[in-house]
Amino acid sequence: MKFMKLGSRPDTFYTTEAVRSVSSEVSSDLIVQVKGNRYLLHRFPLLSKSLRLQRLCYESPETSQHQIVQIPDFPGGIEAFELCAKFCYGITITLSAYNIVAVRCAAEYLQMTEDVEKGNLIYKLEVFFNSCVLHGWRDSIVTLQSTKAFGVWAEDLGITSRCIQAIASKVLAHPSKVSLSHSYSRRGRDDISCNGSESMRHKPTTQGWWAEDIAELGIDLYWRTMIAIKSGGKVPSNLIGDALRIYASRWLPNLSKYVNIEKEAESDHELDSTREVASKHRLLLESIVSLLPAEKGAVSSSFLLKLLKAVNIVKASSSTKMELARRVGIQLEDATVNDLLIPSLSYTSGTIYDVDVVRTILEKFMLQGQSPPTSPPRTRRNIERRRSRSAENVDFEFQEGRRSSSASHSSKLKVAKLVDGYLQEIARDANLPLSKFLAIAEVIPYFARLEHDDLYRAIDTYLQGHPELNKSERKRLCRILDCKRLSMEVCMHAAQNEMLPLRVVVQVLFCEQARAATAGGQVKELPRNIKALLSTDKNPGKSTASFSTTTTTAADDQWSVSGLKSPKSKVSILKTKLGEVEDLDESYTDGDEKSSKVKTLCMLPNRPKRMFSKLWSISRTPSEKN
Repeated sequence: MKFMKLGSRPDTFYTTEAVRSVSSEVSSDLIVQVKGNRYLLHRFPLLSKSLRLQRLCYESPETSQHQIVQIPDFPGGIEAFELCAKFCYGITITLSAYNIVAVRCAAEYLQMTEDVEKGNLIYKLEVFFNSCVLHGWRDSIVTLQSTKAFGVWAEDLGITSRCIQAIASKVLAHPSKVSLSHSYSRRGRDDISCNGSESMRHKPTTQGWWAEDIAELGIDLYWRTMIAIKSGGKVPSNLIGDALRIYASRWLPNLSKYVNIEKEAESDHELDSTREVASKHRLLLESIVSLLPAEKGAVSSSFLLKLLKAVNIVKASSSTKMELARRVGIQLEDATVNDLLIPSLSYTSGTIYDVDVVRTILEKFMLQGQSPPTSPPRTRRNIERRRSRSAENVDFEFQEGRRSSSASHSSKLKVAKLVDGYLQEIARDANLPLSKFLAIAEVIPYFARLEHDDLYRAIDTYLQGHPELNKSERKRLCRILDCKRLSMEVCMHAAQNEMLPLRVVVQVLFCEQARAATAGGQVKELPRNIKALLSTDKNPGKSTASFSTTTTTAADDQWSVSGLKSPKSKVSILKTKLGEVEDLDESYTDGDEKSSKVKTLCMLPNRPKRMFSKLWSISRTPSEKN
C-alpha cells in the first residue's frame, strides 16, 4: 500500500469541551461547524488556501470575538475536514488509498485550487492519485471501494471511472497471469513510500489472481469493472465465468432462509427489512446473469442451476429465469440429478420441485441442432405396429440414428439417463400431475433410451406414490415404456408388479419368455417377427443371463424376484392374472382376432419350443399361412 506525507509541523490539534482547537500563540478568530462538530481555528491559514471559506466568511456576520461559519453538507465528514485544516496549518498528514477519496472530495468542496495558491491540496492529491494510487493493484481496488460513500462527488471528479479503467487495464495487461486459488491482496501488505518501488515478490504469476480481489466490490462497481474487463476482449471466457462464480459464492450466501420469509415475519418492520435484503440479492443475481459469457462451457451447468434455484428463492424476473434456462439447455449433458431438483416455491403450484422450468430446459436442449430421426408419436396404433415390425425396420431405424453427429448423439444419451434419474426423484411428489410427469418423460426421443430400466423405476415410483390413478391413467403412464428394453432383473420385478396394467405384464412375460428360450438354446431358429422384438434393443454392454431355478436374491432386495424361478412359473402367473379379469384390456378385446390371441396365450404350453411354435402359428396372417 503506497502513501504520501504532506507538511512538516507536529500535530497540535486538541479537544477541549467537545471543541477541537489548535495550539498557537495567536488567538483563534474563526469557528467552523461541520455537521454538528465545532472547530476553533484561525482565519488566515484557512482562507489563504480555501476559496469557499473566503466566500463563507464574507457572507457570515462578524461578532466581537469570533466569526462563525457553518458547513452542514461537508463531504467526507469531520475526518476529511480536519486533514484539510492541518494541511492549511502545515501539519504533517498521511494520505493513502483509504482516505484519498474523502480528502479529495473535501478539497474540492473547499475549492483548494491553484487559483488560490500554487501547490495547493487538490494539485498534490491529483499527482499522488495518478502517479501512485492508480499504478498499484490493491490501491486501485481500495480506492474504488471507498468511492461508494461519496456517490456523485466521486463520479463528477472522475475518481470512480479512473479506478475502474486502472483495474481493467491491469487484468488485460496480463491475461495469462491469473490465479483463482490465491488472492494477490491476501499475500501480505506492501507499505512503501510513493517514491519507492513496489515489491516484486507480490507480482501475480498465475491465472485468476484478480478474481478474488475484485469480488470485494459491491455489485454496482463490480458490474462496471467486469464490463470494462470483458470489453477488452483479451480475458478468456472461462476465467470470466470463474470470476462470476467466486463473486456469487462471496455475496450469495445460503438463500434458503428467505423461503416463505414473508409469512414468518413477526412485524411490519421485520418484513420491510427482509424484503429490502431480498431486493438487494435480486439485483445482485440479475446483474451476475447479465455478465455471463455467451460461450458454451464458460460456466458449469451446476453453477447455472444454482443460480436458477436462487432465482426462485429471491423471485427474480422471468427474463432472468428464461435466460438461465436457455444457457443450461445448451450444456445440459454436464448437469446432475441433484442440480435439476429446483425448489418450486410457488403459491399456485403444489409441487415440491419446479418441473416446468426443467421441461423448458429440456426443450431448449433438444432444439440445439438436428436430432437423429425419432420414432413417431407413440399412439396405440403405432405401439401395435412397433410390436410387429420386422427386423429390417429395426435395423433401418438403428442405422438412421447412427447418422447423426456423434457429439449430439452422445449428449442426448447422457441427457436421457439424466432425465430418467430426475423422474425417479420427482415421482415421489404426491402433488405431481400425471401430465407433467409424462411431459418430462416424452421430451426424450425414443432412440436416446438404450434401456428402459430407470424409466421403469420412475414409473413404478410414481404408481406407488399415486395409488388413486385409474385404469386409463395407468395405461397412459405405461405407454412410454418399452418392455423390450428392460433388463432381466427389471422384467422379473415387473412380472410381479400388481400396479402395472395387464397389458404391460403380458408384454413383459412374452419378451422374457422369448429371451429365456433363446438363451437356453431350445429354439434354434425364431420366426422373423420375434427376432424383431429381441434384436438391436438390448444394451450391448450388458449380457443377458438366462433364467435359472437356482437364482437367489436377498430378501430385502428392492427388485426381489422370489417366486419367479422359471419360465413355467411366469406363464402360470400370467394365466392366473388373465383368469381374474374378465375385461382384460381394450387393445386385446377389440375384435375376435385379438380376443382369440389372449385366450391362446392363456393356454400356452410350458415348454418354450412348443410355446413359440404356437405363437408363430397364431401371429401369421392368412396370406402367410397359405
